[in-house]
Amino acid sequence: MSFTLDLDLQADSGTVFAFVADFANTPRWYSAVQRVERISGSGGVGTRYAVHRRLPTGPVVNTVEVSSRDDGREIEFVSVDGPTPFRYRYRIHPAGQGSRLQLDGSISAEGLPGPARLLGPLAERLFRNGMRDNLGTLQRIVEGR
Repeated sequence: MSFTLDLDLQADSGTVFAFVADFANTPRWYSAVQRVERISGSGGVGTRYAVHRRLPTGPVVNTVEVSSRDDGREIEFVSVDGPTPFRYRYRIHPAGQGSRLQLDGSISAEGLPGPARLLGPLAERLFRNGMRDNLGTLQRIVEGR
């Protein structure tokens, strides 16, 4: 499933990019992410993280890599192993008095165990709705609310 979500923020684009590009911040705003550990790299392309998530089926770990980065504008994270493969590309640019974040993503129920895999399309829809909630949390943090 692919999706695009847009979010207008009352924070400058540099602040938003710095927050999103630091994958260690993810547990602060992404409800399923419990913990992130840097495996290698310094945040640039090729940096890898172990991402510990809690899914309805239980705890899982994905290895996530920074696959592209254009400082201040765009960063992409891709899971290279683990269940529910995903790709998130965040684009941030100035807009009005603040900035606009665009998330282009894709996620699959592939890798879920047993019957949960059969619920893939439903799980993917629930994920998209959950991601909207997560972005709302991100917005409150970067706007200082």
